[in-house]
Amino acid sequence: MPVPAPSELRRRWAELATTGAAQTVTAGFLTEPPPAVRFGPSPSVAVSPGSRLSPPGWCGIVTIDGEVIATAPDEDAASLLRAFLIAAPPEAWTDPDAARALLPVADVLGPAVLAYLDPAAFRPAPGPVGAEPLGALLAAAGPDEAGESGLADAEQVFTVADDAGRVVAAGGYERWPGGLAHVCVLTHPAERGRGHGRRAASAAVAAALAEGLRPQWRARPEPSRRLAAALGFAERGAQLSLRLTPTR
Repeated sequence: MPVPAPSELRRRWAELATTGAAQTVTAGFLTEPPPAVRFGPSPSVAVSPGSRLSPPGWCGIVTIDGEVIATAPDEDAASLLRAFLIAAPPEAWTDPDAARALLPVADVLGPAVLAYLDPAAFRPAPGPVGAEPLGALLAAAGPDEAGESGLADAEQVFTVADDAGRVVAAGGYERWPGGLAHVCVLTHPAERGRGHGRRAASAAVAAALAEGLRPQWRARPEPSRRLAAALGFAERGAQLSLRLTPTR
């Protein structure tokens, strides 16, 4: 089960993009009913209120190996987003500063790097793991980091404890459409850099592979990117979510 080919990754993200799509903006024109949004060197932007590329009511941009798709909650936002993607060079498609320069941006999530694992490249971090309650770990991390970790939606969660039995890290995965396992990991703020997160994430990745799933890693902070690379993940794309200020 090798890492998905670029075409397969693009297909899966396109499926997530067009959940609930209503219209598609192509070459500046709205078409109805919408064709599937497609990756390509020319931006494709779908009006898709149910898109999983971003939180509800936001715009979402995803790039895979230099090609892009995007979604918006309404026609006005879609037109603005397409104008930005046409004007910006490809390397700026998921750059928040570039977006702020050309769009009425009210809030930003990201950018996050998208990485995928070929099982042959997996470098596990052995060590004991458990299944302890996460309450103290989530509280120590705070609501923002706890929410971003995605552990609340994880199908399986593996914990790492210190000698006193305190949970210092947890890893899990959420099952996504298309056979993807979206990996989640969180380490206690006072215990980072000691390998606990790698061990917890390694257990989650191993469990996902045993289920025949393809692990996916979405990382914003540099330490998370380094952790993914240490386990064998390869970066293939990026994701940015934008909340635009209404223009009328």
